[in-house]
Amino acid sequence: MNALETIRSRRSIRKYKKGAVIPKEDIRQILEAAMMAPSACNTRPWEFVVVENQETLKEIMAAHPYTSMLNTASLAIVLCARPDLQTGKAEGFWPEDCGAAAQNILLAAASLGYGTCWCGVYPSTERVEALKKILDVTSTPFAVIALGVPDEAPAARGFYDESRVKWL
Repeated sequence: MNALETIRSRRSIRKYKKGAVIPKEDIRQILEAAMMAPSACNTRPWEFVVVENQETLKEIMAAHPYTSMLNTASLAIVLCARPDLQTGKAEGFWPEDCGAAAQNILLAAASLGYGTCWCGVYPSTERVEALKKILDVTSTPFAVIALGVPDEAPAARGFYDESRVKWL
């Protein structure tokens, strides 16, 4: 599948085949894609927590009201921001950089045949603080990304909208 086909076929998946195991090599490839994302001055202001432990997934679901799909997902990748790594010209661009890393996770997973669902954490202070405690991190939890083998095939919701384009 080429990049445009992957982009067009990617969906937010909320139902997964429970118990499906994602090979470590596939997880590594997905994380490598995330770390290949562009970032301001190549500061790479991120770190990742791979959550396979069912009890921890339940804690995340209890703390974040929009993560119920973790009940059937194989795992979650929690993308955490490291704003402390950005200074000078790069300072403050970590939300854009983390967004690019998250998108790369979604696309890499789709290209490998997996489903994902991006659940925002930042800028909700309540969710950020709860996930910091659950994950035992000092970085800023930015997104929880559910990952698994899809057990649904939702229709596309995105589309090209010419009215949102200005040609100069």
